[in-house]
Amino acid sequence: KLGRADTDGVVGVKSGYEQIRLFPGALLALQDFVSGKLNSGSTRLAIASSADTSRAVQIAKKALNLLEVFPGITISQAFSIGWNEGFTGNIQIGRSPPLSSNKAVTHFPITRKETGIE
Repeated sequence: KLGRADTDGVVGVKSGYEQIRLFPGALLALQDFVSGKLNSGSTRLAIASSADTSRAVQIAKKALNLLEVFPGITISQAFSIGWNEGFTGNIQIGRSPPLSSNKAVTHFPITRKETGIE
């Protein structure tokens, strides 16, 4: 079930023997954002992850495109709310240059530059 939506949706995806899923509180927060409870119209979201291999980056991005916040609304779509269509500068995943394992040095400054938000 999809949190407060109390309906079926994609809540987990398999990666090898593991299942990738959102923490229940994260799902509820994203549902509140998408429904407008946590979004005054000017709120936008970003992701910073130091996935440690190129395969892990591919898996993370695929999971964002499969896992749903509400039926038919993926995590990627939720994170696109408020940004120009096709914009992905708010999503920084990986450790390959220019990113590194230190998000404070790479992911966050790049996100600030890409989004124009300080």
